[in-house]
Amino acid sequence: MKVKVKYFGMIAEAAGKSEEVLELENKLSVSELKKRQIVNYKIPDPDAVQIAVNHDLKTEVELKEGDEVAFLPPFAGG
Repeated sequence: MKVKVKYFGMIAEAAGKSEEVLELENKLSVSELKKRQIVNYKIPDPDAVQIAVNHDLKTEVELKEGDEVAFLPPFAGG
């Protein structure tokens, strides 16, 4: 199963890229993918990282073929 992953801000800097296509061998939830990528790229402040799946902020959904997952840095208030 392939999913497109996009990284923004400090997360893109930690990953060394702004996007990639991942081939996932098993079905994963969004939180499982987040944990995996945080470890893989040593992303700072993991509790502040938000995830959007297909442009919707979601915390618990099982990923499926063709999903787009965005790793979003903390937002500043204004």
